Amino acid sequence: MMNRVVLVGRLTKDPDLRYTPNGVPVATFTLAVNRPFSSQSGEREADFINCVVWRKPAENVANFLKKGSLAGVDGRIQTRNYEGQDGKRVYVTEVQAESVQFLEPKNSSGGGGGGRSDNDYFGAPPREPQGNPYGGGNQNQRQYQNNSNNNSKGFTKVDDDPFAGNGQIDISDDDLPF
Repeated sequence: MMNRVVLVGRLTKDPDLRYTPNGVPVATFTLAVNRPFSSQSGEREADFINCVVWRKPAENVANFLKKGSLAGVDGRIQTRNYEGQDGKRVYVTEVQAESVQFLEPKNSSGGGGGGRSDNDYFGAPPREPQGNPYGGGNQNQRQYQNNSNNNSKGFTKVDDDPFAGNGQIDISDDDLPF
């Protein structure tokens, strides 16, 4: 059996962050996902899909996404039911998000708030730390930093630039992968 959902859409309102009695964070939000075709009147229609995300990703969604933010959701469809206030059984179908990707910068026009530059994306991995985390041996790093100031192409050594000189590279047929 397989139950897998991948969605890309915009939030219809700010996420709702709550906590269970045990203190586990859970965020709910609705994603508007455009259909791949137009209606008979020529208008694009969208589906409004309820999503739920738990724990630390829930807190991240609540902190960094808002109405209009573009997001990608990877998860599974889950149904549940409960007895409503009128005594009738209520059935709910929603996406249990296993991961939520923030697909645009925080201060873009589609959503988010200010504070970050256009180059800082939420889905990007953390930046490399400066220095050697294992201590010692920083000669290569210093050499790179010194050369990067002198060489606009960012090579660690001028000798490593294969296009230096006449702009041609000497390649034999044995070096080609095909």
